[in-house]
Formats: sequence, structure tokens, C-alpha cells
Amino acid sequence: MSSYAKWITRVALIFLVFTMNSLSAKNEKTFIEILGVAQDAGYPQAGCYRPHCLKGWKKPEYRRSVVSLGLVDTVSKSKYLFEATPDLPEQLYQLEKIVSSEEFDLKGIFLTHAHIGHYTGLMYLGHESMGASEVPVFAMPRMSEFLRSNGPWSQLVNYKNIMLYPLQDSRPEKFSNIEVTPFSVPHREEYSEAVGFRIKGPSKTAIFIPDIDKWSRWDINISDLVKEVDYAIIDATFFDGTELPGRDMLKVPHPFVVESMDLFEKLSNEDKAKIWFIHFNHSNPLLEEGSQQSLLVRSKGFNIAKEGVRLFL
Repeated sequence: MSSYAKWITRVALIFLVFTMNSLSAKNEKTFIEILGVAQDAGYPQAGCYRPHCLKGWKKPEYRRSVVSLGLVDTVSKSKYLFEATPDLPEQLYQLEKIVSSEEFDLKGIFLTHAHIGHYTGLMYLGHESMGASEVPVFAMPRMSEFLRSNGPWSQLVNYKNIMLYPLQDSRPEKFSNIEVTPFSVPHREEYSEAVGFRIKGPSKTAIFIPDIDKWSRWDINISDLVKEVDYAIIDATFFDGTELPGRDMLKVPHPFVVESMDLFEKLSNEDKAKIWFIHFNHSNPLLEEGSQQSLLVRSKGFNIAKEGVRLFL
């Protein structure tokens, strides 16, 4: 190889290393932090004193917060929440430990739908608690109208503790380094629409679908969607159909984890590794890290969401 060719090769390698390092640094400036993983009622669940719940009552370290994500952009000094859960005070504190409110403004809360675990934490923004001022709350039109028209949520609007920003299906909301796009999903819609979110950072993309009916009821192929993104944080409320003896599971038609694993069986190992199961009912054995079911899920190449997991965008 000539000296000129060696020089060109060296320059190319330096450029490649510089580019990779720049992308890595860019990635690490924007990230998702998992703040909660449980179904709406948390773990352990109120009124549950069976052995699987007693473990959580007796030992606080086993308790799990309701499903929530934090989204941090260190460039614009901004932070966001996905879901306002009954565990909002603790989740705000966890986010505060990562990025202080002295430097990072809470620029918005995104809501998926009007089931208790996903919006009732808004109460802590009211004058009886934080007395917050004009916190942006991004919600679909029916969800926004529900908050505006029903107490006590309407008081948050009237006192300007929150400012409602109606979302539109498939319309991106653009911020400095982040883009958030809601998309409709089939789920019980007693008071509002139900959506998932596509979260786009400088380099990577995630989808967040904490609640959905069976995958077959959706007009989008979830396997194809997984292939398009870098992280898929998806509904895993029940591991299988045996968790609620005496109840009709057809009335709570979430995709069982065993069904999802079968559906994703043909995905590549790389695509399987994108999947993070979340939103676990108190009965779900995936809440126990060493359970046979947890070991099975991981052996198949999937991930189980835990509080404190950080996903760089």
C-alpha cells in the first residue's frame, strides 16, 4: 500500500471514529428513563393479601410504581413525563434526582387515556399540593374535554395549574431535539380515546404502548412496527390467561405475554431485543425477577422493563 493510500485510510478511520463518538455523545444527551412498570393499581395492589402480594406489603423493596416514562433532553434542558400516575410524587422525585428542576423545566405531560393509572396523578399539580403553574398537558381531544368538563380535573384547568394541548392522531408534536407522535390503539374508551406514542430522538426511536386490546384487533401489524423502531415498550399486563381465576378474561382483552412471544417468534434476534414488556398486573409473575416466566422471557431474547432502565435516543 502506498503512503498516500495509507494516509487516506488513516483519515477515513479517524473520521469514522469521530463520527461514531459524536453520534454516541448525541445519543446520550436524550434518553427515556423508565419510572414505573406496574398496571394502573400498582404492586402490591390494594386489597390483595395473597402470597404474591404479601411479599410486596412486607418488603418495600419489592414494590413497583405504576407505568410511567420520563423523557430527558439535556441539550434544551427539558424533561417530560408520559402518564400522570397515582405514584406521581415518587416518580417526579426520581426524575428530579436525574435532572434537577433548577436546571431542567418540566415541559409537558403526555397522557395515553382516561384509566385511573394514567391520568389521576394530575391531582398533585393542584393547589392542595404542588400548586403548579401552567404545566403543559398533551392529550387527545376527548381526553382534553374530559379533563376540562369534569371535576376535580376542571379545577386544574380553571386555576391554570395545567394548560391543555389537544393532540391529533398521527400528528407529530415537535420540540428542540424530540418529536412525539400519538397513534390510536384499540382499548376501552369509556371517557377518552386510547393512544400509544412514537418518541423520536436525535438518533433513535421508541414506541410506547402501555395499554391495548389483543394485537389482532389493531389495524397495524405490531411486528412490522417493531422492525421500524429501536425500542418497543409494550403492554404485558398478563403473562397468560390463568392469572384471574373466576374472572372473564375476555373483558380485559390485553395481549398475553405468551401470545406476544409467539407472535414475535419469527423476528430476528436483533428485533426481539428491541422489545420491553411493561404494565404488569399484580398477578403477573414477570414482576418477580427470578421467576420461571421471567427466565423464559429473557431466554427468548426479550426484555422486561424495570424502574431505572435508561434507553438512549
